[in-house]
Amino acid sequence: MTIPFAPVALEHASRLLNHGPTVLVTSAHGGRRNIMAAAWSMPVEFSPPRIAIVIDKNTFTRELIAASGIFGVCLPGAALADLTFAVGSCSGRESDKFARFGIEAAKGPVLGVPLLEAGCAAWMECRLIPEAHTEDAYDTCFAEVVSAAADPAVFANGRWNFSPDNAALHTLHHLGAGNFACAGDVIRARPL
Repeated sequence: MTIPFAPVALEHASRLLNHGPTVLVTSAHGGRRNIMAAAWSMPVEFSPPRIAIVIDKNTFTRELIAASGIFGVCLPGAALADLTFAVGSCSGRESDKFARFGIEAAKGPVLGVPLLEAGCAAWMECRLIPEAHTEDAYDTCFAEVVSAAADPAVFANGRWNFSPDNAALHTLHHLGAGNFACAGDVIRARPL
């Protein structure tokens, strides 16, 4: 499957996360792959673009990321709320969640990590930044974004464009217990 998303300039990659969306973290190593939902992620550096994401150190995803040193971050749209909740509510250690939920993934162009396009607003390929002092003690992972792309219907020219026409791609924001809010009610500030 070819990814028709438009490339996002790396200097704009931080904007993909700065509004706090729930993300899908993808990982693969040794012929196994996984996908999980994560509610806590954020940009931490502009150049090179770096992010922080909380991934419990006891999860299968964290195990795959530690072994491979790479992962994907996909931003699901409103149309994927059920899937986002489902992959965030079960482990992939015993069975492949991609197969279980019928998820189609493409290989990322730089690192080859599994990436979702259908129903997602954007994705990023990330290289783990090893932090010896945090690996055993904390769930926070730091990574450098090495490639990013977005659906131009909702993110173009380095900016989000949430409108009624692209509501299925409005990003999700986890409220707990399977509840999400969607980005979309944009308020434009006026000069004072």
